[in-house]
Amino acid sequence: MNKFNKFHLMLMQKSGTLIIASISMVVLTLTAIRFAVADSGSEIFKLGDRIDFLQQKLSNHNSLDNSEYEETIAFLPPEPGQFEIIKTIKSDNLTPKSVVYADPGLFFVQNMMYEHSIAVYNRQFQQVKKIDDQVNLSKFGHRDFPAEKYKGSPVEAAVSKDGKFAYISNYRMYGPEFNNPGYDTCLPSEQFDPSFIYGINTENFTIEKAIKVGSVPKFIAVSPNGKYVLVTNWCSGDVSVIDTDTNQEIQRIFVGRFPRGIAISPNSQTAYIAVMGTSDIAKIDLQDYSVNWMYNVGLYPRHLVLDSTGKYLYVTLNGDDHVAKIDTETGEIIRKIFTGAAPRSMVLSDDDQFLYVVNYYSHTVSKVQAEDMEIIDTITVGLNPIGITYDPKTRQVWVACYTGSLVVIQD
Repeated sequence: MNKFNKFHLMLMQKSGTLIIASISMVVLTLTAIRFAVADSGSEIFKLGDRIDFLQQKLSNHNSLDNSEYEETIAFLPPEPGQFEIIKTIKSDNLTPKSVVYADPGLFFVQNMMYEHSIAVYNRQFQQVKKIDDQVNLSKFGHRDFPAEKYKGSPVEAAVSKDGKFAYISNYRMYGPEFNNPGYDTCLPSEQFDPSFIYGINTENFTIEKAIKVGSVPKFIAVSPNGKYVLVTNWCSGDVSVIDTDTNQEIQRIFVGRFPRGIAISPNSQTAYIAVMGTSDIAKIDLQDYSVNWMYNVGLYPRHLVLDSTGKYLYVTLNGDDHVAKIDTETGEIIRKIFTGAAPRSMVLSDDDQFLYVVNYYSHTVSKVQAEDMEIIDTITVGLNPIGITYDPKTRQVWVACYTGSLVVIQD
């Protein structure tokens, strides 16, 4: 029995009430469904929102301040130590799927299809621009899409090494030619609409590039040498390799069901891909596009981070509720740790010392000492933290909470 099930069983034993038992059974049933589905982002995940609602109701009914319950909840986060929340930004037009730092001092926030926008903030916590995801694709050379207006749905972002462009993935496109969009429980054998990557000028905040990729692109990364943008296409089960000089997809590499996280080696020769429908990580040689594998790293690998030397790879295991540290030379899993329920995204500090992890269903951020993978701090940030980024100048951690807020932590 896992920790989540034990928690609810003990609550039922303590309360002895029918309502708590009923809510617990519903939560457990929906939780099984939730873990069977790999990622959130489409309308099907309104179910996930319902799970959160029931969990919150259960938590509110049983005050955790009561000492008789405290000993049964061993997986609650420790008291905050060094972490301090210094700012919470809330807005009716914020539904952030991710937040990404761009030098000097900008933060790109992707609001998906719920707001059809990218919000840009500065270090003073001010929104300096709201970028509409609407484009005219024919102006970018895509004559197969002649309509004047198409809409996107921004998911993730990656900034070019010179800082001039923020590349944005769009979960799906909206317009006359887009009649068969993908969704989170799709199969690679199904044929879905393609989507597009935007290139946004970071000085004037205009969309200056639109690049066609696969179905339901999610994560996106720029190679350290600046030559390539890599995109994981969730529904087509492949990885797009984009040439930044020509702004064209030059290669499509099949890896299997639900590719998501990407990490690229410092020498730009190897790309690691988290294939979330499996327990494996793909290793793509960016010179000949051959694929090798790291097998059985853990259930539902979602997000990947490499240290600055390329020696250590960190992976969130969304199905196992763990984060793993892997030696890239040997493939050895050095250590796995429990940070919270459904760890999603991570970011490393610029000195490689600390790993910051958002725990989606625990509503927390964990600070992990990268060397020995010891958790040294955990803080509650708000409902459903899903994106995270790090400002190397201020040592501030920005967290995107899917339910409508940005939380800034001073470390």
